[in-house]
Amino acid sequence: MNEIKSAFDGRLLTLATSQLLPSRIIPASTLSSPKYLTILASIRELGIIEPIAIHHEPIDLNEQPSRYLVLDGHLRLAALKQLGAQHALCMLSTDDEGFTYNRQISRLTPIQESKMITQAIERGVSAERIAEVLNISLDRIQLRQNLLKGIAKEAIELLKTRMVSQPVFHALRKMKPMRQIEAAEMMISANCYTGRYAQMVLTATRPEDLLETKTSVEGVSPENIVKMEREMERLYHDYRLVEDTLGETMLVLVVAKGYLTRILRNDSISAYLQRFEPDLARELMGIMDAVTADARNLERE
Repeated sequence: MNEIKSAFDGRLLTLATSQLLPSRIIPASTLSSPKYLTILASIRELGIIEPIAIHHEPIDLNEQPSRYLVLDGHLRLAALKQLGAQHALCMLSTDDEGFTYNRQISRLTPIQESKMITQAIERGVSAERIAEVLNISLDRIQLRQNLLKGIAKEAIELLKTRMVSQPVFHALRKMKPMRQIEAAEMMISANCYTGRYAQMVLTATRPEDLLETKTSVEGVSPENIVKMEREMERLYHDYRLVEDTLGETMLVLVVAKGYLTRILRNDSISAYLQRFEPDLARELMGIMDAVTADARNLERE
């Protein structure tokens, strides 16, 4: 069995910022954006937390010192240079493609961020200090601290790795725990985590599944709300049915794809299809690519 190749060298390197070559240009407008200012404030207060991802760039083998191509961390590098830092903490990648690195990391989700802020405050770090380090207002810190209040633990577990917008939590708080879990599963099945979608689920929720009496929605009649409730229930049941059979269906598709791959490796069959059935050949290739993509997405889930 082949060994899996590590994406990074195991060591952390401290390199001069002059040795790091950006692989893209940062627009001037980005240097005044809230995201950049947050990174700048964080590095000023705490230093580099996430090392810059680099790859050795062999421009001239005799050149000293060596230079490195930045794959990920351009804003961190810009912040270091703005603060006058002479060195940066780096991770050496074995792959020179930035996309590969970005695909393997997970950005902080709202639920993870809320838990981190709550834990920091419980350990004695003041909300004012956190706001200063992150360069955001104290009101936003308090909002994120209270983000998960009133949300069922099971719903939090389902959504903890998803980039959920904050209005979603406002809508979930109006539902009872079981309905919150159903709503979270609906959002996952639709791959939609917006406040508008959560509001639609809330509107289609029966009164007995709400914590408070449902108020009328402007422009939506009671009859339409009943229809929405029925459609959402049907969608939820369809989702559970697909979820129960997804693994078996995907296994059948992968086996079928392997069989088609072996057939198309036959030069005679491949040449025949290309000559007499080019449309069929393109469709088969498209189906196999789709099965491969779906299988990879299922593994990530």
